[in-house]
Amino acid sequence: MRSRAALSWSTSLLCLLFLSPVSPSTSSRPQWILQRVPVVLPEKTEDRPTPHFLSEARLNVASGCDPDCHKKATRLSYWDLRRLLAFETLHSDGRLTETAIGIYGYNPNLNTSPAYSSSGSSAKAQHSRVRRRREIFGHDGRFSIAGQNFLLKFPFSVAVKLSTGCSGTLVGDRHVLTAAHCVHDGKNYVKGAQKLRVGFLKSKQRDAPQSTMNLTNHVEGGPALYTPPTKDKMKFQWIRVKRTHVPKGWIKGNANDIGMDFDYALLELKKPHKRRYMKLGVSPPAQRLPGRRVHFSGFDNDRPGQLVYRFCQAGEETPDLLYQHCDAQPGASGSGVYARMWDRRRGRWERKVIGVFSGHQWVEKLGVSQEFNVAVRITPLKYAQICYWIKGNFVDCREG
Repeated sequence: MRSRAALSWSTSLLCLLFLSPVSPSTSSRPQWILQRVPVVLPEKTEDRPTPHFLSEARLNVASGCDPDCHKKATRLSYWDLRRLLAFETLHSDGRLTETAIGIYGYNPNLNTSPAYSSSGSSAKAQHSRVRRRREIFGHDGRFSIAGQNFLLKFPFSVAVKLSTGCSGTLVGDRHVLTAAHCVHDGKNYVKGAQKLRVGFLKSKQRDAPQSTMNLTNHVEGGPALYTPPTKDKMKFQWIRVKRTHVPKGWIKGNANDIGMDFDYALLELKKPHKRRYMKLGVSPPAQRLPGRRVHFSGFDNDRPGQLVYRFCQAGEETPDLLYQHCDAQPGASGSGVYARMWDRRRGRWERKVIGVFSGHQWVEKLGVSQEFNVAVRITPLKYAQICYWIKGNFVDCREG
């Protein structure tokens, strides 16, 4: 009975991941809506003092601001946004620069993406249950992805591991999106940030020692006997990071209040990774997501060496943050949160990264410690900034 239940559970997961939902018509499918996004352009770059690299990376982030606090925050002005979207770049040789930016084509009166504008979160989302002091709630809803047929297949293949202990997501030929707190603690860059590496899971089967008979037959010119592998063995292949971009909103915010909205960073690798990557997308309101569902995969610390996938319903949201109920452990922070919707232009279902999993955040409210699972949403401005970091020009970043 147990094996039959496990088979049914696995089959359900495969159907959810790889089969397109049946819809009566194209118009009824949840769709990505392409829209014009603002332009974020670098204006002036200056050298900064060399970082110290003294503190350890934090895999969990504490904040004194809960969802209600974020919703009541004062709307940022144009000049506030220019200051917060300015960014630092850490180079692999230890050099640090700071770049001021200009913003063009932005309407400060719009809190959310105009193409996805709505009346706000539903009453159900506004009164979603608060989770307290736990990281796994009831039944553990995470899936450990096993076997190279899955691990090396999209979308699981876009998940990578950082040498500082976090996770990340491939969003370009040589670019990885992750959380800012994985490389910077709000005051300075963490240990290992200068020599940061990104790990890619790959098969270890080729490196496995052959039996004497197989090796002898191969050397003598005869056919090597095939021995079916009893278990897929995986290992990490590491690539050094060339540059790390971190928005000043995170650095100046120091993970408090407004700083939490900017908990994202982009890593540029020293060489292309040669894998399929996931595109960026502007985060739609939660109620427009299929089943209000989000997905992400990462390397949770309680399952060393394993890639862990999960999906769950999104709950409360602010213009910059998305609160969700996914089970996760430290190590998963920095994972790209993605959704799967219909791309009318391409005529197919498309997965896009719409946020970065910041992790579990604890806040004190009315004397009670409360826990929230939080993702930083990719807003039109953040999309424009991250896209420019990847493409190096704004022409290819006008639609998100």
